[in-house]
Amino acid sequence: MPAKDKVVLISSYKKFTESWIKAFKEKAPEIDLEVYPDDTMREGTKFILCYDPPKGVFQKYPNLRLISSMTAGINHILKDSNLPQDVYVTKVNDPLHKYDMATYALTLCLGHIRNMPVYATQKRMKEWKQQVYQRPEDVEVGIIGFGSIGQEIGKLLIKNDFKVNGWSRSSKDVEGITSYFGRDQLDEFLQKSSILICVLPLTKETQGVLNRDLFNKLPEDAYLINMARGTHLVEEDLEKALKEKKLSGAALDVFSDEPLPENHSFWEDEKITITPHVAGIVTPESVLTSLKENYRLINNGEKPNDTVDVSQGY
Repeated sequence: MPAKDKVVLISSYKKFTESWIKAFKEKAPEIDLEVYPDDTMREGTKFILCYDPPKGVFQKYPNLRLISSMTAGINHILKDSNLPQDVYVTKVNDPLHKYDMATYALTLCLGHIRNMPVYATQKRMKEWKQQVYQRPEDVEVGIIGFGSIGQEIGKLLIKNDFKVNGWSRSSKDVEGITSYFGRDQLDEFLQKSSILICVLPLTKETQGVLNRDLFNKLPEDAYLINMARGTHLVEEDLEKALKEKKLSGAALDVFSDEPLPENHSFWEDEKITITPHVAGIVTPESVLTSLKENYRLINNGEKPNDTVDVSQGY
């Protein structure tokens, strides 16, 4: 090989950059990793790995073939209106990441039906009061966004005796789980969701989807878990739904503004559980194998794995 293969890393987050540099050195020394804006010979760059890239940066690479997201989401890439044509965009499709997302969802579902958020409040109040709890087999969970991550969540919930329904744009076939799809079946799906878990991709159609209209279609005292994107949620509508006791509570891992500002009202709401975007954290070590395979495919003129439909947004 006359020269090392090259990947250009573009990220505005220093912690991402440092962890990926370390992983490449240890796990993929055969690939030369350069970091924007100090990269060289951009005319020869085919492969960009990125998170939250600067607007218009891809135009600097005339022979670019692949833009690879460092996460499972791609909205940080698609926000660039100057995205080059005929360039593949891929996302992370890591079994460990999906499993982490599933265990996070299971933890919150079990915590909710056993009243753990309520007991946390009672502890602060020094109040000794037993609460009536539910069993998993008596609880119907709805997963809105029933793609690969949603299906992984559903399978783990089924193993733990929950009843599970999934909703997506197209029908899915997962043993033990009822699949709802399309707008015509959305209302029926929502009406059955005592716990609603959102893992939707973020698109123009799904932005603000967790709103007052949707909450009104859920069963009384439904519980919301949002582990997708912060802008799926209309925050004011959630606060009203909790105040009016339409919802019994919510667990939020993602927010429109991160970190969540110290003066945000969510911090003071005892019905809202907050976690700092930790449902599933992608580690470079776990995805480097698939990344190296995609680089091989691109260099051979072949289509990479885990491509997304840019026109659909996922």
